[in-house]
Amino acid sequence: MKLYYLAIPILIGVLVGGVLSEYGVNSNDSKKLTFSKLVENGSPVMGNINAPITILEWGDYQCTFCYKFHQNTLDIINEDFIKTGKVKFIFKDFPLNGPDSKLAAEASYCAQDQEKYWQYHDELYKNWGGERTGWITRESLTKFAEIVDLDIEKFNKCLDDHKYENKINSLYAFGKEIGIDATPSFLVFNDEKIIKIRGNQPLEVFLKTFDEF
Repeated sequence: MKLYYLAIPILIGVLVGGVLSEYGVNSNDSKKLTFSKLVENGSPVMGNINAPITILEWGDYQCTFCYKFHQNTLDIINEDFIKTGKVKFIFKDFPLNGPDSKLAAEASYCAQDQEKYWQYHDELYKNWGGERTGWITRESLTKFAEIVDLDIEKFNKCLDDHKYENKINSLYAFGKEIGIDATPSFLVFNDEKIIKIRGNQPLEVFLKTFDEF
């Protein structure tokens, strides 16, 4: 399926304050932005893998605007675009808020080991308690695991062993490498171009972006 081979060169559109502008990517950077490179190591796909448009969110579980996006805009996108097969959604961790955010990200992938990534991911945002306020603790992460009915012994071993620490570090490094500098940031793309949305923009910005494809 040609979706898995993004055209090179790629044009990236940047939506800031609702204004769309485009700029080219040099040949060295373009090699980093194939479909497979963009989605590898990320979350499981939400939606139909064959959906023509992909939204890749770079987020942090403590981030205020990530929380707002997940509580509002994503619900509408999910109902109208993801569930209808028009869009698929992938999440990648960009833990700007320090060790607690990294630990929560690790926990989400420990949940993925038990095929409950999205349930745990949603539980984290459901219990969001602000930025750097201490709501993410070893104990709270285990409590969330209990709520989504994980095998707690397996979950705790995964988290205590920091099984996914290197994965989270790699995601953060790759995000910085391709110009991610804030959360949430989104790359919306198909097999022809990528549009970057920075920050928790209104739903209308996403709708306008979908119309570009």
